[in-house]
Amino acid sequence: MTFDQLALHPSILKAITEAGYTTPTPIQEQAIPEALAGHDLMASAQTGTGKTAAFVLPSLQRLATPSPVNSRGPRVLVLTPTRELANQVTEAADKYGRHLRFRIGSIVGGVAYPPQMRLLSQPLDILVATPGRLLDHMERGRIDYSRLEVLVLDEADRMLDMGFINAVEKIAAATPENRQTLLFSATMEGNIANLARRLLKNPKRIAIASAQARHENIEQRLHHVDNSEHKGNLLTRMLEDAAVEKAIVFTATKRGADRLAKKLHAQGHPAGALHGNMNQNQRNRAILSLRNGKVRLLVATDVAARGLDVNGITHVFNYDLPKNPEDYVHRIGRTGRASAKGIAISFAAPEDRRQLRDIERYTKQPIQAHVVEGFEPKAQPSREHSDRPRSGGQRQDSSQRRPHQHRGAGGQKPQGYQGRRGAEQGAGPRQGQGQGQGHNPSRSHSAGRSHTPSHTPSNPRRDGEGNTRYAGPSNNNSNVRYAGDDNRGNTRGAQPSNNTNTRHSPAPRGDAPRRQRPDQQRGGRRDGSRSGNPLLG
Repeated sequence: MTFDQLALHPSILKAITEAGYTTPTPIQEQAIPEALAGHDLMASAQTGTGKTAAFVLPSLQRLATPSPVNSRGPRVLVLTPTRELANQVTEAADKYGRHLRFRIGSIVGGVAYPPQMRLLSQPLDILVATPGRLLDHMERGRIDYSRLEVLVLDEADRMLDMGFINAVEKIAAATPENRQTLLFSATMEGNIANLARRLLKNPKRIAIASAQARHENIEQRLHHVDNSEHKGNLLTRMLEDAAVEKAIVFTATKRGADRLAKKLHAQGHPAGALHGNMNQNQRNRAILSLRNGKVRLLVATDVAARGLDVNGITHVFNYDLPKNPEDYVHRIGRTGRASAKGIAISFAAPEDRRQLRDIERYTKQPIQAHVVEGFEPKAQPSREHSDRPRSGGQRQDSSQRRPHQHRGAGGQKPQGYQGRRGAEQGAGPRQGQGQGQGHNPSRSHSAGRSHTPSHTPSNPRRDGEGNTRYAGPSNNNSNVRYAGDDNRGNTRGAQPSNNTNTRHSPAPRGDAPRRQRPDQQRGGRRDGSRSGNPLLG
């Protein structure tokens, strides 16, 4: 099939031909006819498959005929999660509608309000916006939806992940009920399906490829690293390869992006940064520098994972693995676009083991590990599951468990072994305890009597301040927390009493434990009665 067979306006077909396209992609081939027919649409496709043109072209087709409503409000509203994606949609509309007469505007965060207010005071045909900033203008009565015909939700799953679901629903509620709604998302389950049921009417469903589909034209590589120094040296070595013509390096934090960009620039690699703390003009300059070749590397956070369409990106480096496996798919989708070849390289430290496993589970394919000579890791982290029992998991086989440290050969208890509690009960009186007194560990010692632990903790650990901390209770005044204590030292699940301020500890604290009143020792009251609820007296 060719674009000529999609019944598009001649002016649009002329712009498509001038752009160098003759054959629509699978998502365009299926989505454009349904959209031109006026149906609501739910579509999912792999990133880099031409989803933007799949809704821009039918939207431009509507603008070829005049609107029956006389108003200055937009006829097409496109909601995107990020500013970069909004810019991409705006550029696509300008490119494919260059031979049509229409006005398009963008309303995004990071831009001053006065220019946007002037834009909204003029007639508009297409409005591209992020939900948060658009809702601000709506609440001030600056937008008229009386002639709106099409509502597009681009990257709807990302908008929900960013917490825009309430804003999206408020915006949709303010639009005419007879509008056409086009929803594009990487996934169609969970909250996306619920949102579609509320906003769409008898939608046509199109699923070209899931987000887990293989990127056949992207070579994915994995490099294990020992620490951040090893990772930085390995990245520097890889950037010396002339094959890395234009690349995006993804980091986990904004500060990390700035630091790494400055470091690479100091090493002689032209690099720029892109993250959420930059205003829109700074973002545009960073992207334009990459497109024009002024910089070779763009160090970015996940704001560039979606909506950043730059031709000629040969490599994508996951300097820090993403926390969300879906973001991995969108990150590597910045390369290998429009059937081009690309390489995606990910660095994984030992502490990234779980993130790596989640990514491979989500993509349903392992990432092949590679090694650069001279930068071999000392130890590669295992991808096997930990033997530690987790919720919903299976416990380790009893035959593989190590024998108890008090057991003898073959795991048998030695003759005469009584266990810790039995040994304590059979032992002689403790320091400060009379010969005729039995020791009850559930009761506190009398004031003035010192408490000596029944065992000496082993393997002391030191915290960040140099204080020694043990796994068990101690007789010093350090801030030792017990398994049953909350942040204030109160024991959770303790036996209630008629005094709600009573604190029960599983073991005495300090050298001089508090003396308990008789009515607090066994959870009873002074009159001898008991009450399970301390508020009832």
